[in-house]
Formats: sequence, C-alpha cells, structure tokens
Amino acid sequence: MVPVLHVEAIAKTFGGAQALKGVGFDVQPGEVHGLLGKNGSGKSTLVKILAGFHAPDPGGRLSINGEAVELPLRPGDFRRLGLAFSHQNLGLVGSLTVLENLRIASITRDGRHIDWRGERAAAEAALARNGVAVAAGARIDRLSPVDRALVAIVRAVEEIRESRAASGRPGVLVLDEPTPFLPRDSVGRLFALIRRIVADGSGVVFISHDIDEVTEITDRVTVLRDGAVAGTRVTRQATHGEIVELIVGRRLAQIAPAHHTATLHPPFARVAGLHGRAVQDVSFAIGRGEVLGLTGLIGSGYEEVPYLLFGARRCRLGQFDLGDGARPLSAMTPRGAIGLGMALLPGDRQGASGVDSLPIVDNLFLPDVSRFFRGGMLRRRAMLSEAAQLGARYEVQPNNPRLPLSALSGGNAQKVLIARWMNRTPRLLLLDEPTQGVDVGTRQQIFAALRAAVADGMAVLCASSDAEQLAEICDRVLVFARGRIVAELRGDALTKDGIAQACYVPAPAEAA
Repeated sequence: MVPVLHVEAIAKTFGGAQALKGVGFDVQPGEVHGLLGKNGSGKSTLVKILAGFHAPDPGGRLSINGEAVELPLRPGDFRRLGLAFSHQNLGLVGSLTVLENLRIASITRDGRHIDWRGERAAAEAALARNGVAVAAGARIDRLSPVDRALVAIVRAVEEIRESRAASGRPGVLVLDEPTPFLPRDSVGRLFALIRRIVADGSGVVFISHDIDEVTEITDRVTVLRDGAVAGTRVTRQATHGEIVELIVGRRLAQIAPAHHTATLHPPFARVAGLHGRAVQDVSFAIGRGEVLGLTGLIGSGYEEVPYLLFGARRCRLGQFDLGDGARPLSAMTPRGAIGLGMALLPGDRQGASGVDSLPIVDNLFLPDVSRFFRGGMLRRRAMLSEAAQLGARYEVQPNNPRLPLSALSGGNAQKVLIARWMNRTPRLLLLDEPTQGVDVGTRQQIFAALRAAVADGMAVLCASSDAEQLAEICDRVLVFARGRIVAELRGDALTKDGIAQACYVPAPAEAA
C-alpha cells in the first residue's frame, strides 16, 4: 500500500548539535504508528518539522499519500496536506475561548466577515460529537488541565475529519503526549476516537512515554534514540522489555518488587479539617522520612491538596502543624510555605512551575536568588557554576545553564525543576504528578533522588493518578472519593492493582 505518510532522511541541526540524524519511517493507511524515545531523542523536533515550525537540514524527503512534498513546509501548510496535530504543550491560546481555538482555521480564513453564529454551532457540534462537556464560550486559561487537553485533541480530530470530507483522501493525525492530563475513562474515549479515524483509512502517529498505552493502541512502533531511528517493531510481536531496551539503549537493571511494611512513621506534619474547592474535612499526618501518596479518580479532590497546603490555592478551613504549633491554612501563602521549609512541584510544568523564556540557571534559583547577592551585586558566575553542578548531578541534557528552559525536552525540564527544590533540602516536599511526560530512564532517576531525600529525613507528599508510580515509591497511599479520604493502603495492600481497585470500588461506608 502507498503510505499516508513517508519520512526519509530527515535531519536537523541546532548550532553545533544534531537533534535529528537521518530519521525515516512510514505510516500505512489505517495504521496507528507509535513514536517512542527518551526525552531529548528528537520526537518533538520531528513533529515541529512536520508542522512547519522548524526547517529541516537539506536532503530530507517527505511524501503524503504518495505525493512528494517540498521541504521546508510553510506555516499552515500542514492543514492543506491533511495533517493535524495535538502538541505536547497543547498549542492553545489561553486568552481565547474554546470556540475560537476550535475554529481558528475557519475564523482566520476570511478576515472580512465571521459568521459567529455558524462558528458557535460548529464548535458545539464538534464538542458534542467527541463527548466533551465544555462550554464553547469558556476561556481556555480558565479551564482545568484535563479540559484543555480534551479541547486540543478535539481540534486535531475535527481537522482530520474535515480534511477527509473535503479531499476524499486519508490524512494523518499526530498526537504528541495526548494522555498525561486525561483520566482513565477519557483515555478510553480517546482510543475509541483513534480507532474510528484509522477505520476510515487515515493514519495516526501516537507519541507517548506510557508503554502500556502504546502497546494497547498501536500497530507498529518506531523508537528514536539520540536523534536516530533505533528500530521499528510490530507492536504485538514485541515485548515490554524489548521496547524499553530500544528506548534506553541498554537493558535496565531489574528493580526488585517494592516491599512495603505496615510500620507507621512517627507523625511530623499534621493536617486537620482541610476544606477547599473539592476536599471536605480532610485530616491526615505524614512522618519524617515517609512518602505519602494521594490518589483517586479525577475530580475526587486529592489533586488540590498540595496546592492548598502550599497556599497556591485558597483554603476555606483547616489547620496545619509542622511540629511547631498549628496555624490556619486560610492564611498560608507560597512565600510563607517556603519560609517554613516547604516546596511544591506543580503538575503543570509550563504554566505553573517553570518559566520557559528564562535561562535554566534562573529557573533553578528563582526561589532563593537573594543568596547570590553580595554588596548589592548579583554574582552571576557563582550562579552558573552551581547550576552546572546541579545539572550534572541530575543528568540534565544538554547541561548548559545559559539555555532557555524551553530548549530542553519535557523530561529534562522536569529534572531542572526537581533539582531547584531538592537543592533547598525542604522539610516537606509536595509533588503533583512528578513523572508526567517523563521517559522510563528519567523516571528511575527521579525515584532515586526521592529515595535519597527521604533517607535523609525529608517528608514527601505525592499526588498522582499513576498507580504504578505510587506503588513503587510510597509508604502509604490515601485514596479520595467525593472530596474525602475513603481508604488508606499500606503493607501488602499497596500494589498497582490494589490502588486501582480502591479508586474504582467504593469503601463500604461510601457505598452505603
């Protein structure tokens, strides 16, 4: 069959660094093709070349439905060619509405007149067709991360549908990390959409670090390593271990199954009567040297707890005691929390954690830049030296503190932000989805850093929807439903399946 997408000898050089080295693969009609690789392996660079954001080095070739396409693509050419994208950073305009983001191609096609009534009807029909309950008039920056991700996916899916209807030719949908913000039921709906798209003859490129998702939805996978193709495999014929080995370039050391004891850590921090937007009258304690996990279904309330404790979201009621007396959480501020020896790593890496436009060195020392001042002068050389040492310790690639944070892959940017807080040795570290969008090798590095920190007495609170992650690093897990704690897991009950069951099967009191 003629591939719907054929990529051959695509290379890209930034300065003296070669991000892509002659990459080639194809996507057949009706195929879901996985594109895997470590953070920094070149996946996002390739996507930006297909979208016309980057110009490739001379010599590469691209064809769509058997017809050669001249490179580089001009911005916006991808729509004419039948390509659609849901980018890792979503590519939405926060100050615009859902309607305007969904219909931006139509709205900007003719600037003289916009049929707003027709555009609203089309946007509402697209949302309904894809089962997304979001108001068309809502501003993007006021939506939850889940709803923003769903809007970006709907836009890409609709562009493919409209392209196929207009041209009669199959298109290609590129999904770059589409699932990190999605709850499990929304992932299932997304997979159903993907299957409908390929059933019509179009192709899908599915980029993800979640190997379980990749093996569930893809027909073949291509793995990039250090900018080159490490191999292509038929998914159903490849083992999990074989795919991991292609990604990292070696066989990962076998990790012994986590062994959890029922031993309780002496309480160090206590939360009493916590009330927020979703949580209601929540109380718990965490011990020094303990990793306490919080989980539940999306919307159950667990995800807002770290932000309430840090003062990043308004707390209505609640007391917090870090061993030096109870204080009202309604008065907590991020500045006050930092002063108490707390640190927060938000799940929204770009919107709430890092500053993409600032250099890595500035991102590392934003909370404590004052310590680099001497006599009213900023000691920039000392900052750069310490930043390089931290980059080496946390294996940031490339380790150049002068680069903007946006120059790093998602996983390497996450290492920078974790290093920022670990360097302060907080007494209580609050995490929200710490390994979201992170490859398997980086995930192990993050876990190793957390284990070292708790061995030195740090307390860690980790809110996550990743049951496998929680089972590996936590001493206890609290399960939330409808804003309340409904289960506490420890010891032999603290497994991936045990956590998943506790989230979906209500406790006896909850069922009553």
